[in-house]
Amino acid sequence: MSSSNQTHDHQVIRRWAEQRKGIPCRMTGAEANGGEGILKIHFSEHGKQEDLEEITWADFFNDFEKEELDFLYKDRNANGQLSNFYQLVARFGSGGQVSAPNGMELG
Repeated sequence: MSSSNQTHDHQVIRRWAEQRKGIPCRMTGAEANGGEGILKIHFSEHGKQEDLEEITWADFFNDFEKEELDFLYKDRNANGQLSNFYQLVARFGSGGQVSAPNGMELG
């Protein structure tokens, strides 16, 4: 059985993403509340997306902290393979916004 984890530890998040060849991005054209766009981790296996702008990890984590987000993720799927499932969720009691990647599955 696979389970989900939740953290806001920058090193854990970056290591998880880099193991999966994920890069920090911001979704352009989706600005809300004066922000600069929705944060995402993009995986090269999903191809190029025109609405994503690659950003530095420093910029990613700066916005991540500003929005008081947590990183909900799975290490492995039910078959034991690395999982790309993640969601950026509001930290408990923070009232922050939630964003989730399209096409991500729990299995």
